[in-house]
Amino acid sequence: MSEGTSGDVLILGVESSCDETAASVVKNGREVLSNVITSQIETHTIYGGVVPEIASREHIKAVNYVIERALAESGFSLEDMTAIGVTYGPGLVGALLVGVAEAKAMAYASKKPLIGVHHIEGHVSANFIENPELEPPFVCLIVSGGHTHLVIVKDYGKFEIIGRTRDDAAGEAFDKVARAVGLGYPGGPKIDKAAREGNPHAIEFPRGRVEGSPYDFSFSGLKSAVLNHINHAKMAGEEICVPDLAASFQNSVIESLVSRATLACEEYGYKTLAIAGGVASNTALRSAMKAACQKKGISFYYPSPAYCTDNAAMIGAAAYYEFMRGNVSGWDLNAVPNLKLGER
Repeated sequence: MSEGTSGDVLILGVESSCDETAASVVKNGREVLSNVITSQIETHTIYGGVVPEIASREHIKAVNYVIERALAESGFSLEDMTAIGVTYGPGLVGALLVGVAEAKAMAYASKKPLIGVHHIEGHVSANFIENPELEPPFVCLIVSGGHTHLVIVKDYGKFEIIGRTRDDAAGEAFDKVARAVGLGYPGGPKIDKAAREGNPHAIEFPRGRVEGSPYDFSFSGLKSAVLNHINHAKMAGEEICVPDLAASFQNSVIESLVSRATLACEEYGYKTLAIAGGVASNTALRSAMKAACQKKGISFYYPSPAYCTDNAAMIGAAAYYEFMRGNVSGWDLNAVPNLKLGER
């Protein structure tokens, strides 16, 4: 095993699960020495969403660049790395394959351990980067474009899923509603911005509930209600107030997320709650969750926006804890687009 200066564990993390190509060097699981990201948002905006084949090609163009820059900015070389961590699922299979193939080639050539990382575990681990006092166990709400999970983080890399979406993830709902009102892609930041100028109580949209599953989420009914409201207004010749609609829609999503997350803390007996994923950067969600946690005496943690979206620092952090637990991958590591949390 090769380690960095003074026995530090240096992880080179690689992320390519969707439309960001990223590389990062992380020391001892919590200190980010570099974090380089290239985004494909402009490329996919004209299509209204991510086109998998285009995403894969863009990853191929960018992956060497981000790795070389991440190493250079960290002040270390590939030979100084202790191990190489890479996202191998879930995500777009072609996009994942680019990162996995690159990481395997580097690990093999440099004789470094290879560590496959679950993308959602990476999002959870983003909370460790800026919060040195945060340690398991705690409840974590993961909200992103493709995932809405409510989990108990029992230990580093050990999770119990207590709730998940039954249909659309929260981020998907944001994208679809934003597209329907003409705000464009990506929907999350655009809805967040528009909602700041609107009244969150202007329109009463439903709060999706799943009978018999108090911690599960459902956003398809909400999405349909918003689309029906838009269609009715158009047929009646009524003008749609986009800020009010965005604020009302967002308020419904936030109430669903906050109520379930805080209920889980109370009923499972945890006093610490964290959020993660791209939607975790939503300003209204952060504010509402912070207020609810203060009211209930729950410690609340969240990553900076830069660590909420897909990035490689979170993958490096997660890989560190997998490495310390002895979870090293073989050369047969492959992309697993539908990888379940907790599987290896």
